[in-house]
Amino acid sequence: MSVAIVTGSAGLVGAAAVKLFAARGLDVVGVDNDMRKSFFGDAASTAWNRDLLLETVPGYRHEDIDIRDQEKIAALFKEYGKDIAIVIHTAAQPSHDWAAKDPFTDFTINANGTLVLLEAFRAHCPDAVFLNMSTNKVYGDAPNELPLIEEESRWSVAPDHRFAVHGIDETMSIDTSVHSLFGVSKAAGDLLVQEYGRYFGFKTACFRGGCLTGPAHSGAQLHGFLAYLARCAVIGTPYTIFGYKGKQVRDNLHSGDLARAFWSVFEAPRAGEVYNMGGGTYANCSVLEAIDLCEDIIGTRMD
Repeated sequence: MSVAIVTGSAGLVGAAAVKLFAARGLDVVGVDNDMRKSFFGDAASTAWNRDLLLETVPGYRHEDIDIRDQEKIAALFKEYGKDIAIVIHTAAQPSHDWAAKDPFTDFTINANGTLVLLEAFRAHCPDAVFLNMSTNKVYGDAPNELPLIEEESRWSVAPDHRFAVHGIDETMSIDTSVHSLFGVSKAAGDLLVQEYGRYFGFKTACFRGGCLTGPAHSGAQLHGFLAYLARCAVIGTPYTIFGYKGKQVRDNLHSGDLARAFWSVFEAPRAGEVYNMGGGTYANCSVLEAIDLCEDIIGTRMD
Protein backbone atom coordinates (compact mmCIF):
# COMPACT_ATOMS: atom_id res chain seq x y z
CA MET A 1 0.00 0.00 0.00
CA SER A 2 1.33 3.43 -1.01
CA VAL A 3 -0.40 6.37 0.65
CA ALA A 4 -0.60 10.01 -0.36
CA ILE A 5 -1.54 12.49 2.35
CA VAL A 6 -2.97 15.69 0.88
CA THR A 7 -3.60 18.73 3.08
CA GLY A 8 -6.14 21.26 1.87
CA SER A 9 -7.64 18.35 -0.02
CA ALA A 10 -11.03 19.97 -0.67
CA GLY A 11 -9.46 23.10 -2.10
CA LEU A 12 -8.58 23.83 -5.71
CA VAL A 13 -5.06 22.39 -5.85
CA GLY A 14 -5.55 19.75 -3.17
CA ALA A 15 -8.56 18.26 -4.95
CA ALA A 16 -6.68 18.10 -8.24
CA ALA A 17 -3.87 16.25 -6.48
CA VAL A 18 -6.32 13.86 -4.79
CA LYS A 19 -7.89 12.92 -8.12
CA LEU A 20 -4.63 12.46 -10.00
CA PHE A 21 -2.75 10.47 -7.35
CA ALA A 22 -5.78 8.26 -6.70
CA ALA A 23 -6.17 7.64 -10.43
CA ARG A 24 -2.52 6.58 -10.56
CA GLY A 25 -2.92 3.96 -7.88
CA LEU A 26 -2.22 5.56 -4.51
CA ASP A 27 -4.52 5.44 -1.49
CA VAL A 28 -5.29 9.07 -0.72
CA VAL A 29 -5.98 10.54 2.72
CA GLY A 30 -7.24 14.13 2.66
CA VAL A 31 -6.84 16.63 5.51
CA ASP A 32 -9.14 19.65 5.33
CA ASN A 33 -11.27 21.43 7.96
CA ASP A 34 -12.87 24.00 5.59
CA MET A 35 -11.23 27.05 7.14
CA ARG A 36 -11.76 28.75 3.78
CA LYS A 37 -15.37 29.26 4.92
CA SER A 38 -14.08 30.97 8.06
CA PHE A 39 -11.79 33.20 6.02
CA PHE A 40 -14.15 34.27 3.23
CA GLY A 41 -17.73 33.32 4.12
CA ASP A 42 -20.24 30.67 3.11
CA ALA A 43 -19.76 31.18 -0.64
CA ALA A 44 -16.11 30.15 -0.31
CA SER A 45 -16.78 26.93 1.61
CA THR A 46 -15.13 23.81 0.20
CA ALA A 47 -17.60 21.40 1.82
CA TRP A 48 -19.24 20.73 -1.56
CA ASN A 49 -15.92 19.63 -3.02
CA ARG A 50 -15.12 17.43 -0.01
CA ASP A 51 -18.44 15.64 -0.54
CA LEU A 52 -17.75 15.31 -4.26
CA LEU A 53 -14.37 13.69 -3.60
CA LEU A 54 -15.93 11.24 -1.14
CA GLU A 55 -18.55 10.31 -3.75
CA THR A 56 -16.31 10.05 -6.80
CA VAL A 57 -12.78 9.04 -5.72
CA PRO A 58 -12.66 5.34 -4.82
CA GLY A 59 -11.11 4.70 -1.41
CA TYR A 60 -10.65 8.36 -0.57
CA ARG A 61 -10.51 9.00 3.18
CA HIS A 62 -11.16 12.45 4.58
CA GLU A 63 -9.93 13.76 7.93
CA ASP A 64 -11.32 17.01 9.38
CA ILE A 65 -8.08 18.07 11.09
CA ASP A 66 -6.48 21.46 11.62
CA ILE A 67 -2.87 21.19 10.42
CA ARG A 68 -1.76 23.07 13.57
CA ASP A 69 -3.00 20.21 15.77
CA GLN A 70 0.27 18.41 16.53
CA GLU A 71 -1.35 15.50 18.34
CA LYS A 72 -3.87 14.64 15.62
CA ILE A 73 -1.41 15.13 12.77
CA ALA A 74 1.18 12.95 14.51
CA ALA A 75 -1.43 10.24 15.11
CA LEU A 76 -2.46 10.26 11.44
CA PHE A 77 1.14 9.97 10.23
CA LYS A 78 1.88 7.26 12.80
CA GLU A 79 -1.14 5.26 11.60
CA TYR A 80 0.25 4.97 8.06
CA GLY A 81 3.96 5.24 8.84
CA LYS A 82 6.31 3.98 6.15
CA ASP A 83 3.35 3.33 3.81
CA ILE A 84 3.25 7.09 3.22
CA ALA A 85 4.88 7.66 -0.15
CA ILE A 86 4.16 11.37 -0.51
CA VAL A 87 2.82 14.33 1.44
CA ILE A 88 1.27 17.10 -0.67
CA HIS A 89 0.81 20.21 1.45
CA THR A 90 -1.67 22.68 -0.07
CA ALA A 91 -3.51 23.87 3.06
CA ALA A 92 -3.05 27.57 3.76
CA GLN A 93 -4.48 30.92 4.70
CA PRO A 94 -4.19 32.43 1.20
CA SER A 95 -5.12 36.12 1.42
CA HIS A 96 -2.99 39.25 1.87
CA ASP A 97 -5.87 41.27 3.30
CA TRP A 98 -7.09 38.56 5.66
CA ALA A 99 -3.56 38.09 7.02
CA ALA A 100 -3.37 41.78 7.93
CA LYS A 101 -6.59 41.41 9.96
CA ASP A 102 -5.41 38.38 11.91
CA PRO A 103 -1.63 37.91 11.67
CA PHE A 104 -1.50 35.26 14.41
CA THR A 105 -3.91 32.92 12.66
CA ASP A 106 -2.26 33.53 9.30
CA PHE A 107 1.24 32.79 10.58
CA THR A 108 0.33 29.79 12.68
CA ILE A 109 -1.41 28.15 9.72
CA ASN A 110 1.14 28.94 7.02
CA ALA A 111 4.34 28.65 9.07
CA ASN A 112 3.62 26.65 12.24
CA GLY A 113 1.24 24.29 10.44
CA THR A 114 3.93 23.51 7.89
CA LEU A 115 6.38 22.81 10.72
CA VAL A 116 3.89 20.44 12.38
CA LEU A 117 3.62 18.47 9.14
CA LEU A 118 7.37 18.40 8.57
CA GLU A 119 8.01 17.06 12.07
CA ALA A 120 5.38 14.34 11.61
CA PHE A 121 7.02 13.55 8.27
CA ARG A 122 10.47 13.37 9.89
CA ALA A 123 9.22 11.08 12.65
CA HIS A 124 7.15 8.63 10.63
CA CYS A 125 7.96 8.66 6.88
CA PRO A 126 11.34 10.34 6.24
CA ASP A 127 11.90 8.36 3.04
CA ALA A 128 8.75 9.76 1.45
CA VAL A 129 8.44 12.90 -0.70
CA PHE A 130 7.19 16.20 0.77
CA LEU A 131 5.74 18.72 -1.70
CA ASN A 132 4.74 22.17 -0.48
CA MET A 133 2.40 24.54 -2.33
CA SER A 134 4.12 27.86 -1.81
CA THR A 135 3.39 31.11 -3.67
CA ASN A 136 5.09 33.67 -5.86
CA LYS A 137 4.23 36.17 -3.12
CA VAL A 138 7.43 35.08 -1.37
CA TYR A 139 9.09 37.53 -3.79
CA GLY A 140 6.96 40.39 -2.46
CA ASP A 141 6.87 43.45 -4.69
CA ALA A 142 10.29 42.70 -6.23
CA PRO A 143 8.75 42.03 -9.67
CA ASN A 144 7.60 45.66 -9.73
CA GLU A 145 11.27 46.68 -9.87
CA LEU A 146 11.69 45.03 -13.27
CA PRO A 147 11.76 47.35 -16.31
CA LEU A 148 8.02 47.64 -17.01
CA ILE A 149 6.30 49.16 -20.03
CA GLU A 150 2.73 50.45 -19.82
CA GLU A 151 0.66 49.23 -22.74
CA GLU A 152 -3.00 49.72 -23.63
CA SER A 153 -4.33 46.85 -21.55
CA ARG A 154 -1.39 45.70 -19.40
CA TRP A 155 2.02 46.24 -17.92
CA SER A 156 4.74 44.21 -19.68
CA VAL A 157 8.36 43.48 -18.92
CA ALA A 158 10.68 45.25 -21.38
CA PRO A 159 11.17 42.89 -24.35
CA ASP A 160 14.96 42.88 -24.04
CA HIS A 161 14.86 41.57 -20.45
CA ARG A 162 15.59 37.88 -19.85
CA PHE A 163 12.28 37.41 -18.00
CA ALA A 164 10.18 38.89 -20.82
CA VAL A 165 9.17 35.68 -22.60
CA HIS A 166 9.49 32.76 -20.19
CA GLY A 167 8.67 34.56 -16.95
CA ILE A 168 10.53 35.04 -13.68
CA ASP A 169 12.83 32.24 -12.57
CA GLU A 170 14.04 31.18 -9.14
CA THR A 171 17.07 33.49 -9.20
CA MET A 172 14.89 36.42 -8.12
CA SER A 173 15.63 37.39 -4.52
CA ILE A 174 13.00 37.20 -1.81
CA ASP A 175 14.88 39.85 0.18
CA THR A 176 14.57 43.68 0.35
CA SER A 177 10.94 43.80 -0.75
CA VAL A 178 7.50 44.35 0.78
CA HIS A 179 5.77 40.98 1.00
CA SER A 180 2.53 41.48 2.96
CA LEU A 181 2.14 39.46 6.15
CA PHE A 182 0.75 36.61 4.05
CA GLY A 183 3.87 36.64 1.88
CA VAL A 184 6.03 36.46 4.99
CA SER A 185 4.14 33.55 6.55
CA LYS A 186 4.29 31.62 3.29
CA ALA A 187 7.99 32.42 2.90
CA ALA A 188 8.59 31.01 6.38
CA GLY A 189 6.88 27.75 5.44
CA ASP A 190 8.71 27.70 2.10
CA LEU A 191 12.10 28.10 3.80
CA LEU A 192 11.27 25.39 6.34
CA VAL A 193 10.49 22.92 3.57
CA GLN A 194 13.72 23.80 1.78
CA GLU A 195 15.72 23.48 5.00
CA TYR A 196 14.29 20.07 5.90
CA GLY A 197 15.38 18.97 2.44
CA ARG A 198 18.86 20.43 2.53
CA TYR A 199 19.67 19.99 6.23
CA PHE A 200 18.25 16.51 6.70
CA GLY A 201 18.55 15.31 3.10
CA PHE A 202 14.80 14.75 2.75
CA LYS A 203 13.10 14.76 -0.64
CA THR A 204 11.26 18.08 -0.47
CA ALA A 205 10.15 20.68 -2.99
CA CYS A 206 8.34 24.02 -2.99
CA PHE A 207 6.06 25.05 -5.84
CA ARG A 208 5.68 28.83 -6.09
CA GLY A 209 2.46 29.49 -7.98
CA GLY A 210 0.73 32.66 -9.09
CA CYS A 211 -3.00 32.68 -9.80
CA LEU A 212 -4.19 29.09 -9.87
CA THR A 213 -7.49 28.20 -11.44
CA GLY A 214 -9.78 25.34 -12.31
CA PRO A 215 -13.31 24.01 -11.83
CA ALA A 216 -12.90 23.23 -8.12
CA HIS A 217 -12.14 26.77 -7.01
CA SER A 218 -14.46 28.38 -4.46
CA GLY A 219 -13.46 31.89 -5.52
CA ALA A 220 -14.00 34.93 -3.30
CA GLN A 221 -13.15 38.60 -3.65
CA LEU A 222 -10.07 38.26 -1.45
CA HIS A 223 -8.79 35.09 -3.12
CA GLY A 224 -9.44 33.24 -6.36
CA PHE A 225 -9.03 35.83 -9.12
CA LEU A 226 -10.34 34.05 -12.22
CA ALA A 227 -12.97 31.93 -10.46
CA TYR A 228 -14.38 34.98 -8.69
CA LEU A 229 -14.30 37.13 -11.83
CA ALA A 230 -16.08 34.46 -13.87
CA ARG A 231 -18.69 34.04 -11.15
CA CYS A 232 -19.36 37.78 -11.11
CA ALA A 233 -19.72 37.73 -14.90
CA VAL A 234 -22.13 34.82 -14.97
CA ILE A 235 -24.44 35.86 -12.12
CA GLY A 236 -24.23 39.62 -12.74
CA THR A 237 -22.44 40.67 -9.56
CA PRO A 238 -20.49 43.96 -9.82
CA TYR A 239 -16.74 43.40 -9.98
CA THR A 240 -14.30 45.82 -8.32
CA ILE A 241 -10.85 46.61 -9.76
CA PHE A 242 -8.29 47.54 -7.12
CA GLY A 243 -5.60 49.87 -8.46
CA TYR A 244 -3.04 49.85 -11.28
CA LYS A 245 -5.77 50.80 -13.83
CA GLY A 246 -6.59 47.10 -14.06
CA LYS A 247 -3.37 46.58 -16.00
CA GLN A 248 -1.71 44.38 -13.35
CA VAL A 249 -0.78 41.04 -14.90
CA ARG A 250 -1.41 37.67 -13.29
CA ASP A 251 -0.04 34.34 -14.41
CA ASN A 252 -2.78 31.71 -14.52
CA LEU A 253 -2.06 28.02 -14.10
CA HIS A 254 -4.65 25.25 -14.24
CA SER A 255 -4.78 23.09 -11.12
CA GLY A 256 -4.68 19.94 -13.24
CA ASP A 257 -1.39 20.99 -14.80
CA LEU A 258 0.02 21.71 -11.35
CA ALA A 259 -1.02 18.25 -10.11
CA ARG A 260 0.82 16.70 -13.06
CA ALA A 261 3.91 18.71 -12.05
CA PHE A 262 3.57 17.22 -8.56
CA TRP A 263 3.57 13.76 -10.10
CA SER A 264 6.67 14.50 -12.18
CA VAL A 265 8.60 15.56 -9.09
CA PHE A 266 7.27 12.56 -7.17
CA GLU A 267 8.80 10.33 -9.84
CA ALA A 268 12.20 12.08 -9.70
CA PRO A 269 12.50 13.96 -6.38
CA ARG A 270 15.44 16.01 -5.16
CA ALA A 271 16.32 17.55 -1.80
CA GLY A 272 15.20 21.11 -1.04
CA GLU A 273 14.14 22.02 -4.58
CA VAL A 274 12.20 25.16 -5.58
CA TYR A 275 10.07 25.56 -8.69
CA ASN A 276 8.43 28.74 -9.95
CA MET A 277 5.20 27.41 -11.43
CA GLY A 278 3.99 29.54 -14.31
CA GLY A 279 3.75 29.75 -18.02
CA GLY A 280 5.24 33.08 -19.01
CA THR A 281 3.49 35.45 -21.38
CA TYR A 282 1.32 32.84 -23.10
CA ALA A 283 -0.38 31.93 -19.81
CA ASN A 284 -0.98 35.32 -18.25
CA CYS A 285 -3.44 38.17 -18.58
CA SER A 286 -4.16 41.52 -17.01
CA VAL A 287 -7.34 42.18 -15.06
CA LEU A 288 -8.66 44.25 -18.00
CA GLU A 289 -7.89 41.44 -20.44
CA ALA A 290 -9.58 38.88 -18.20
CA ILE A 291 -12.69 41.08 -18.02
CA ASP A 292 -12.75 41.34 -21.83
CA LEU A 293 -12.55 37.56 -22.11
CA CYS A 294 -15.43 37.11 -19.65
CA GLU A 295 -17.53 39.65 -21.57
CA ASP A 296 -16.90 37.72 -24.78
CA ILE A 297 -18.13 34.56 -23.07
CA ILE A 298 -21.31 36.03 -21.59
CA GLY A 299 -22.03 38.25 -24.58
CA THR A 300 -22.59 41.45 -22.65
CA ARG A 301 -20.77 44.07 -20.63
CA MET A 302 -19.90 43.48 -16.97
CA ASP A 303 -20.64 45.96 -14.23
